This record gives sequence, structure tokens and C-alpha cells, in this order.
Amino acid sequence: MNDFDHNFYKILFEDLDPDKLRKRFLQLLLKLQNVERGSIWIRREEHYVCVESLGGPSEIDIITGATIDVKEKSIVGWVMEHGEMTVAEAGRDPRHCQEFEKDMQLKSALILAFPLILGSGDVYGVVQIVDTSAGGSRLNIDGQYLQLLKSIVDMGAVAFNNALQHTSQVNRTRELEHTLDEIRNKVRIIGQSRSFLQAMKKVRDYARTDFPVLITGESGTGKDLVALALHNLSARAEKPFVVQNCSAIPETLLESELFGYKKGAFTGATENKTGLLMAANGGTVFLDEIGDMSLPLQARMLRVIQNNEIKPLGETNTRRIDVRVVSATNKDLVEAVKEKRFREDLYYRLNVLPLHLPPLRKRKNDIPLLLNYFIRRESIELGTPRKRISGDALAFLQSYRWEGNIRELENFVKYILSTVEGNIVGVDDIPDHLKRNESEKAAAAGNLPAPGTSMVPELPFARQNVDTHFDGVTWAELDEAYVTHLLKKNNWVVTRAAKDAGIKRSTFDSRMKKLGIKK
Repeated sequence: MNDFDHNFYKILFEDLDPDKLRKRFLQLLLKLQNVERGSIWIRREEHYVCVESLGGPSEIDIITGATIDVKEKSIVGWVMEHGEMTVAEAGRDPRHCQEFEKDMQLKSALILAFPLILGSGDVYGVVQIVDTSAGGSRLNIDGQYLQLLKSIVDMGAVAFNNALQHTSQVNRTRELEHTLDEIRNKVRIIGQSRSFLQAMKKVRDYARTDFPVLITGESGTGKDLVALALHNLSARAEKPFVVQNCSAIPETLLESELFGYKKGAFTGATENKTGLLMAANGGTVFLDEIGDMSLPLQARMLRVIQNNEIKPLGETNTRRIDVRVVSATNKDLVEAVKEKRFREDLYYRLNVLPLHLPPLRKRKNDIPLLLNYFIRRESIELGTPRKRISGDALAFLQSYRWEGNIRELENFVKYILSTVEGNIVGVDDIPDHLKRNESEKAAAAGNLPAPGTSMVPELPFARQNVDTHFDGVTWAELDEAYVTHLLKKNNWVVTRAAKDAGIKRSTFDSRMKKLGIKK
């Protein structure tokens, strides 16, 4: 390999940065043609844009960033449209856009233009080599030499293609990293249902104040995320956000965690400890499961909210603090107040700004959004392809009551990503305990016989002997007998059998598959 070959491959394949590659490639072509001016153009919407240019005695001759309207006649436009090499004599060739060069100190004499064609066959751009000498005498337009030059340009186009694909992959990787950072580090509260949006409006409104907020709602509705959102949207966002679950630890330990203690305050207190309330000074303290706090500790918290001061265990002096108190509970505090399990005065101090989060069963329109979010997040974490929920499965999931709310939905997504082999999640892939829960709830509502009972209600296949008690018959056997009866009754037309059963065809079909029933 000679020096030219080495330099040629180095220029085209050493660096995959498209901008650097364009400049090096253009320099190579100008050197091969012994001229000083050249440019590379691409199309962006309704304009041809110069993305690289070299040569000229003044800055005005450097045309990087210049544009030509696609409707105007130009050599660039002609090559872009036809995908062919061309040689044009400036000023005489009707394709030459003379207006473009009117302010340049050096005018073009002869223009050689090549298309840059990607592997797909699409024209990526146009490279122009311009001779500004009198009569265009320096540009070599010998046929064989132009063919050699065309081969070099084609290889350059391949290098451009590689560089563009590499850059695209790098950008996708950066986007993925950004998404991972977003998932790991930011609060994501998702929904579009009316009840959810009303709650989020309160979050925005409450964030502008420093008053205490009491968040209520069932377990798993996202009370902790809403508390963090309140903090992040407030003027205290740059200050600490401290969390304490009031039901997670014993009363005496909770007191020392919240208020701190002085060395020697009790056996084992070998050094001073700063409490969470002091650690949150200037920021927000979030007291989760506040309904489980003991009455003596409730009295101490009341003084914190009333006087903005704390007294660590073992100390005689109080300390001033500046914290916003956000608390949450899944209990009925009004009932707890009536039963003397929660202080009424503390309740009113905490409940200045009430915020109730609706259960997921009242946010059915949000279930597809939450499913998509959790599937996307967990798929990225696992490095696996995303799965799609079938229509029938989605209908079941939207009708399910979700007693565990968003947390239960999140666990369901983790389950299907771990167990479903295909890309589509169907009704059969839904775990049995979800289906069993629905069946039991329907039975409790009087719609279906409950599993595990020794007595069964009157069934079509049992009408000849309505007093039969079916002792020793399993629920699965009864289920199979009922499904088979409906199929035989309707000549094995699944749609009609499902209609008689009062369920969707897809659900009935899924039940048949699970029971192994075939015609």
C-alpha cells in the first residue's frame, strides 16, 4: 500500500464523526483536482443547505450554511434530482445559479459535481469541485480520470453512510441513557383521568404554600410520589426532603429518629444524634402512615407544628426549626378521632390542605398509560424487548379491581416480563391469582358460585336432579362440566356459548384452553 492509499483510507474511515469526515473528504478531492474551492450540500425540507465549504480569499467565499431554494435552478438541485455526475461551465450552463455568486470575489469557471449516494440508493447530498482559474484550465475532466474520481466519491458516500449510522446509534444510546436517568432519578406521576387531574391540580396549588398537607388514599396509590412532587414543585425544592414511615419502627425508636437525642440520654446513646426533623430544616418532612403514630408521640408532633420547635431526647432546651409537614395515611382519621385513637387537634393541624388520591379502579383510563410506562421502564432495566398487551387482556385488566392499586399493577408488569415468552400478553398469561380474585369477588356479589364450596347452585346440566349435592366434586370438574354443557347446547359455537355464560368470547375461549376442552 503506497502513501496515497494509506492517507485515503485514513481520511475516509479513521473518524466516524460526519462533520470531520466531510471536511477531510472535501480536502482530498480538491487536492486530487488541484483546485481550491469546493462544497458539500444536502437537502433539508425545501432547501439545499451547504454543510461544508473550502477555498476562497475572503470569508464571503466560504459558503457553509448557505441555502438554495429547491425551486430555483441550480447544479446542486439537478444532481440531487438525477443522481448523476455532471460538469457545468459557469455563466453559460442554464443550471448555474449566477445570482448565488454575485458577491464572491472569485467566480466559478468550471464546476464538477458528484452525487453522494447511500447504500439504500438514496442521494444523500452533492459534492461540488470548483475551478476558479481563467477558463477553468486546472480542473481535470478527462473521462477516465473522472471515472476514477467517481469511484473515490462513491467510497466516500459509503463512509458517510457508516458515519451517519454510527452517529444515529450514538444518539439512540444517549437517548437511552437519558431515559434511564429519568426513570431512576425523577418522579414520574402518570395519568389523564379526571379524578387524577383534579388531584394533580391541588398538588400544583398546594406547592405554592408552606401549609401542612394530609394525603389520604388506599395503599399503593402513590402517596409517597405525590409528597415528593409537592416538595419538588415548592420553593423548598433545593432543601432536604426527609421521609419517615411511622408504622415501620417501634414507638421509642421512632421518637429518637424524629427528634434526635443527646449523648447519655438513655442506655446505648453513646453520641449525639440529629433527628430527622432537624435534618429536614428548611425543607420538607414526609410522615407516612401517620395514622399509626402513638398518642404520646402525636402530642410531641402537635407542639412541633404549633411552635416550630423541637427538643431532642435528653436536652432541656428547645431548638427552632423551619420545616413543611406533609403526612399521609390509608386509614380513616375521622373515625380514629371519634374512637380516641388519634388526637383531634393534631388532625386539624395536619389537614390544613387535604389531598385525596383516587384508587386505580376509579382511574380505568389511566391503566393503559401506567402499563406502557412500567413495561417501558422495566424492559429497559432488564434489557429485553417490550411486550404488548392484547385487547382482551387489557379489557380484563381494566375491569379488575386492583386492591393493591398502582403497586399491584407494577408487580403484574414485572410478573409478565419474567414469565411471558412471546411479545404479546394475552388473557392466558394473566396470573391465576388475579383471575381467582375476580371470581371470588363476583361470587361475593352473587353473580357466580364461590370456588371451594361443597354445594352448588342449580345448573343447566343438573336440572334433572336439582337436589344433588355433588359431594367430593372439585371446582375444576364443575367448571369443565358447565363449559362442556354450554358448548354442546350451542353445537360447539363458542360465541353463543360465551353469550349464554354472560362473558366475552375471548374469556370463554381462554377458559376452554385452560381446561383442555376441544371438540
